[in-house]
Amino acid sequence: MPDFIEKYINPFTDYGFKRLFGEEPNKDLLLDFLNELLRDEQGPITALTYLKNENLGSTDLDRKAIFDIYCENERGEKFIVELQKTRQNFFKDRTVYYATFPIREQARRADWNFELKAVYTVAILDFVFDEDRAQAAKYRYDVKLTDQETHRVFYDKLTFIYLEMPKFTKTVDELTTRFEKWLYVIRNLNRLDRVPDKLREQVFEKLFETAEIARFTPEQVRSYEDSLKHYRDLKNSLDTAREEGREAEREEIARKMRAAGLPLATIASLTGLPVSRLQTLL
Repeated sequence: MPDFIEKYINPFTDYGFKRLFGEEPNKDLLLDFLNELLRDEQGPITALTYLKNENLGSTDLDRKAIFDIYCENERGEKFIVELQKTRQNFFKDRTVYYATFPIREQARRADWNFELKAVYTVAILDFVFDEDRAQAAKYRYDVKLTDQETHRVFYDKLTFIYLEMPKFTKTVDELTTRFEKWLYVIRNLNRLDRVPDKLREQVFEKLFETAEIARFTPEQVRSYEDSLKHYRDLKNSLDTAREEGREAEREEIARKMRAAGLPLATIASLTGLPVSRLQTLL
């Protein structure tokens, strides 16, 4: 079995994310996460059913959608949970497009009267949208169809939630809610070597057991190793491109952040520029 530096899997790898949230034995982990995410949105979700994660268009010419996780609750409401490791052109467009599939599926009933069940798209992002960089403290975006004049929700059955994980920088001692605990685990799992005392709860202890690489079979280790290699190669390629092509852009963003009063440590985290470079630049 290969030796890994980390004790626990990286949730931002395809294999790691599916193992934690996309397998039937671990459905309770996804259920708990969604309940915390949507606590103020609706009543408790008591049951989830995984649905086929590949959806085809209406014709052979239509583009298909392959969801990371696609499920529904006991009320028939649909949930798409997507992990996005890197920036992608038109990613917001993609999430809107994906949301059309569970909407169209509801039209298949012969006696359908156009009443829709709610659709939720949750995007867990390992990056920050360029337009959001100056908002260092805001990592969660909840989006609905809203009237622009009154700012009241016009239609409440279509919801998009974007979580910009690099902005979540709380330490374990700063966690105050169960939802924050979830974000901390997703953000830091592969950096930990034990279960923090503050996370000694049944759901998190199960998550840590599920994520412990030493418990994997040889086949599972190989699958994770392949997924981790892909993740690291992708990150390295993007880091190189960022260094070569976006240095000036990042420096300009850093200047704006500093002018807004943000501390150097926060600017370094969001731009990827080292503090030593920022000290000479700003």
